[in-house]
Amino acid sequence: MIISDYPSTVLMPQKEKPYPLILDFFAKRFPNIPRDIWKARINSGKVLTEDGEIVFLDTPYAPLKRLHYFREVVEEVAIPFTETILFYNKEILVACKPHFLPVTPTGTYVNECLLHRLKKTTGNSTLSPINRIDRETAGLVLFSMNPETRGRYQELFMKGKIEKTYQAVTAFPRKPTKNSWTVENRLVKGEPWFRMKSTPGQPNAISKITLVKHKDNKAFFQLQPITGKKHQLRLHLSGLGFPILNDRYYPELLPERKKEFSAPLQLLARKLKFRDPISGAQMTYESNRRLFL
Repeated sequence: MIISDYPSTVLMPQKEKPYPLILDFFAKRFPNIPRDIWKARINSGKVLTEDGEIVFLDTPYAPLKRLHYFREVVEEVAIPFTETILFYNKEILVACKPHFLPVTPTGTYVNECLLHRLKKTTGNSTLSPINRIDRETAGLVLFSMNPETRGRYQELFMKGKIEKTYQAVTAFPRKPTKNSWTVENRLVKGEPWFRMKSTPGQPNAISKITLVKHKDNKAFFQLQPITGKKHQLRLHLSGLGFPILNDRYYPELLPERKKEFSAPLQLLARKLKFRDPISGAQMTYESNRRLFL
């Protein structure tokens, strides 16, 4: 059994009385994990209060308090690629992650994630991602080093004050009548649960997309997501008729591949640009990774 080196955190939301058992809360909050497993984790001391005290089966539910728990999986695949730290100070850290590496623990990945790798490298156990990108996507991720100023950087993303630039290589089945688009639509959870889909309604996903060049049956695009919905760029390019190379989810869900690393999704989070809320300086960070036609 592989157990996380660092705890994950979950907030107990406000509820009306009678409050649920903590075991019931975990079973409902994480339905893909059997109730018996949560019971075993609690009995073995793998669930803690935010003060570090062990949670027992009869520990009362406490609305708006946090619980820490240690994720575990039977087996974890090692990701044979390394991340790069581009910048850090006492407030933030900017890292460039490789394809296939998740930003935070997810699914069968516990310790093989960018967050845990960087915690070990920096020795900062309070390190926390400000933005996230898909496991399949390579590129820049901004982290907070200081919990006291974390909200100032989170606000940049919530208010759309960070300029994000991505690059993608796609299939090119036809030559379009124009070279730039602004795609606006509404994205919601689809089926299976890990896919997104477009649905009628008020747009919540906006992307500016530019065709830079093309060669034979492939094209190179630059993308600027105005919003940050899950899989937004993948869906928007696919919707224009230019699916990203090696995309297993869009436009159609393909069979799961064995754990191999020869065909990375051709999507790169290339640049972040923003005014630092602490120093007031204009900051620009750019990945050294490249995509090629």
